[in-house]
This record gives sequence, C-alpha cells and structure tokens, in this order.
Amino acid sequence: MPELPEVETVRRGLEPVLKGARLVQVRQNRSDLRFPFPERFPERLDGTVVERLERRAKYLLFELSSGETWVTHLGMTGRFTLDGDVLGEFEDKAPAAGKHEHLSLFAERPGLRRRVGFADARRFGFMGLLATPDVARHAWFRDLGPEPLSNQFSAADLKAGFAGRTAPVKSALLDQRIVAGLGNIYVCEALYRTGVSPLSPAGRLSGPRLERLALAIRQVLIEAVEAGGSTLKDFANAEGGQGYFQHRFDVYGREGEACHTPACPGVVRRVVQAGRSTFYCPRCQRR
Repeated sequence: MPELPEVETVRRGLEPVLKGARLVQVRQNRSDLRFPFPERFPERLDGTVVERLERRAKYLLFELSSGETWVTHLGMTGRFTLDGDVLGEFEDKAPAAGKHEHLSLFAERPGLRRRVGFADARRFGFMGLLATPDVARHAWFRDLGPEPLSNQFSAADLKAGFAGRTAPVKSALLDQRIVAGLGNIYVCEALYRTGVSPLSPAGRLSGPRLERLALAIRQVLIEAVEAGGSTLKDFANAEGGQGYFQHRFDVYGREGEACHTPACPGVVRRVVQAGRSTFYCPRCQRR
C-alpha cells in the first residue's frame, strides 16, 4: 500500500485545491469501502470549508469548518482524482472511472471550481468523520508513535520503543506504536543506510546505532517525499504523476543484485519476516 511519503505527496497535491475551498455537490456512489461510510456523509461534507489538510501516519485529515475532520486512509489502491482525470500510469491496471469511483465533489472558491474524486478498485481504503477535538483520542490515532518527519523525532524515541524487545528491528519499526507511518520499503532502505541487519534484536541496538538509524529514517523519507514517493502498483500523486524514488532504491526489490556500497562484494538478499519481504545486504548490514 502507499507508504508515508506517498500519502504526504497526495496531501501536498490536494492542499492547493482544497484548502480554503467549499465542498459542494458531494456524491457518494456506494455504501461502504473497507468499512461503511459515516452516516449522512455527503450531507455532512456539503457546504463545509476545508480549513486545514494534515497527515498523521498514513492518514489524510481534512479539518472542516463544521467542527469535524474528514479522515481518509488510502488502503492499497485508493487515490484521489482532480477534474475527472485518471491519475498516472499504473503497473497493475486499476481503472479509476466508473464503478471504481466511490466519492466525488466540487471544491469551490472565487474563480476556482475543481472536481475531486476518490477511486478505490479493491476498496481497502476507508473514510471517517470525527469531531475535530476528539481526533487524537480516536482508536485510529491514540496509540500511534511519533511522526518520523517531525522535529521531535529522535533516537530517544527508538530507544524507548525498542526497550526490552527481542523482536527483529525490522518488525519493531513496522509497529505503528513505535514510529507512525513507517512501511516496508523505507524501513529496508533506512536499515541499509545505517548498516544494521534487519534481523538484529531491536532491544540490543546501541546508542550510536540508534542515532544513525533515526537520522537515516528521517533522511530517506525526506528524499522520497521530494521525489514524489515511490510508484508501486496503483500509487499516483494528486496531479496524476508517479513518484520516482523507486529508481533510487539501494536494496528494496533488488534481490540477487550487487550491493551499492563501494567495494562491497555483497549481494542483496531477500528474506520473509512476518509475511513481508525484507531486502538487505548481509555483508554491509551487521547484527
């Protein structure tokens, strides 16, 4: 599914269109996605103004003038469209038009009227409407760890989250209670940059390695956002383009290929951890 950089890319693409705009002619085309739509969803959106667009982990949050926040999770194939255009070219074709578009509306402000749609071919995404003051306490958000792109994220967060854990560091980093929003791709890349084996017990990492890991996590996410995210399967950004970070992968998806570290004779290996593919260089990345 889209990871944090892809969701942040979508947020940045939608913000110029939606922030300060009034939502009108909201149309819901089915009763549910992964979960049922909120009761009277179109009526509760219609006529409201989007005051802020935020991201928390892999969630998009549209703060509305009504005092509610429209929450969206893209799931595996969810994507927004602008002006009716199908977004991007996809490796695994999943048309956004017709029966796959489940929500549409117009964003209006003086001199601007843009059509916004939400399509989700596999319907693993979902939407909610929460009272804005209650968002942080909702079950979707209350147990989330720190945002890795925030200025507050540091090695101290990793040390606290890893304390006493014998699970592999790769699995620990995918635990949203430790760091919010991290996914399989960028955990593999950050561990490679740090020289840490994904098989290392999380609780045994030393202070200096945690410092390097926190820095690598932040840096790889920043680079991915700047590149527009990574296009895998059905992801496309809100302007219809695809990300390009996948062309910079050091280990992800490179099983059997030479390690990118200069003078390293290693070959990228793939193992399965908790049902997810892990890619790493066994020569560069030590336990």
